[in-house]
Amino acid sequence: MHTAGSTPSLPSAPRRGGPSLARRGAAGLSALAVAGTLTACQVTLPGDAGPSAEPPSQGGPPGKASLGDPYVPGNGNGGYDVQHYSLKLSITPGGGREVDGTATLTATATERLAGFNLDLTGLEVANVTVDGRPAQHRREDDELIVNPAKPLAKGARFTVAVRYGGTPRPVQDPVLGRYGWIRTPDGVFVACQPSGAHTWFPSNDHPSDKATFDFQITVPQGLTAIANGEPDGAVPGTGGGSGGTVPPDGGVPPTTAPETDPTGPAIVPAANGAKAARTTSTWKVREPMSTYLASVSVGRFQVKTGRTPGGITNITAVDPTVGGLSLDAFHAKNAEITDHFVGLFGPYPFGSTGGTVDNAAVNFALETQTRPVYGAFGADESIVAHELAHQWFGDSVGVTRWQDIWLNEGFATYSEWIWNEKSGQQTVKDQFDEAYRDGGSRELWDVPPGNPGRANMFGRTVYDRGAMTLHALRTRVGDARFFEILKTWAREHRHGSATTQQFIDTSERVSGQQLDDFFKAWLYERGRPRM
Repeated sequence: MHTAGSTPSLPSAPRRGGPSLARRGAAGLSALAVAGTLTACQVTLPGDAGPSAEPPSQGGPPGKASLGDPYVPGNGNGGYDVQHYSLKLSITPGGGREVDGTATLTATATERLAGFNLDLTGLEVANVTVDGRPAQHRREDDELIVNPAKPLAKGARFTVAVRYGGTPRPVQDPVLGRYGWIRTPDGVFVACQPSGAHTWFPSNDHPSDKATFDFQITVPQGLTAIANGEPDGAVPGTGGGSGGTVPPDGGVPPTTAPETDPTGPAIVPAANGAKAARTTSTWKVREPMSTYLASVSVGRFQVKTGRTPGGITNITAVDPTVGGLSLDAFHAKNAEITDHFVGLFGPYPFGSTGGTVDNAAVNFALETQTRPVYGAFGADESIVAHELAHQWFGDSVGVTRWQDIWLNEGFATYSEWIWNEKSGQQTVKDQFDEAYRDGGSRELWDVPPGNPGRANMFGRTVYDRGAMTLHALRTRVGDARFFEILKTWAREHRHGSATTQQFIDTSERVSGQQLDDFFKAWLYERGRPRM
């Protein structure tokens, strides 16, 4: 994540691990903003099985209602592992109910379960089924508590379908700021780091539980819906541009296809009659994704599809009301940076790259998987570099716990420094030296980035001192071994989650050096380490 209004070379207090704030500045590009807890109301709609009684005592205990991560209190759930989310959503920006949908989760029980929890805030639940049978459910704060008709055996694969609706509200957190479901002048901008996914769909909302996704999104005719992954069919532009055809398998268009194809099939109409004024698109995420990286942008967009010179599908979208930004230039820059990072970090981990710039009143960008999202401040190329680096570090290799967010933001910031040097700005060494000379900075040297605390999870130490840790490591082990460490890290933990200790182990194994004291000084101790 990156926050807006910061110095181009050194990110400041970024926010969300996954979102990158517009850059450094007060919160640093990678810092998303918001989080006030919204209390879910208990509502019974027609067809509801009704709230359950207390969970049954026989058949095994219910799964844990929280994973116990102090950085996101109450988030995540125990007892099951989600493999896939299928989200069928009808979105009406500005409507009385902005979302009506069905979320179908496919999961595996990791223990015998009489019941389990899903994270869900503020939306009305019409009914819940487990394996096609009605299930009792009730609401408690930010939890949807589900009791299947019969207990789930350990190892059982099951599906839970939740029909729900309402108007999602953004998180308003006094420490982290405002993030999640953000209204724009013509639609919706969604950026959920660190824990806003459960404000718009029921989920196991913690980065340690990744899953594949598919989205079926119906919106008013004249608007475009853009989500993660690759679309089935073409992406239509509704704001002065049009989309090129992307094959249903998410592959690269033929070399003879034009960059934009106004004759290509637009989004398939949802239905005739009462729904004739709505259109539907389908997007598929074939690689595992953390819930906070899921995103849907709805509005009027200029859209361009194609491929990078290296052959990676590239889908970019720009709200034409965002001034000073060229769709063609943004599209080309995404391609250039993605291909350059492939050379440094190894194969691109997903089926497509690109980005979405929307006229959203936020001061951050977020590395939503395959297609980072940027607010109305635009998309400076160093911010784009930061967010695209996250596709390797933060998205493909995610964090097991938020304490280790420097593995996301420090790596993305260092990649940004590398891109700055390549594009003729400050060298990496100069960027490091500038930060190191700031010996009186309490936010850098009094807050260890390896466990910065919730209040500083998007603070400057996570971004800048995290990046400095990597440069100090590079200086110590040499360029060849340093970049081999990064490639090994990205390869061995591809599409998974990892911890700082695992990165230390990888660094020692690849470099052949004992580095415990080095990482202790840079990541876990107060004070400026000696160089």
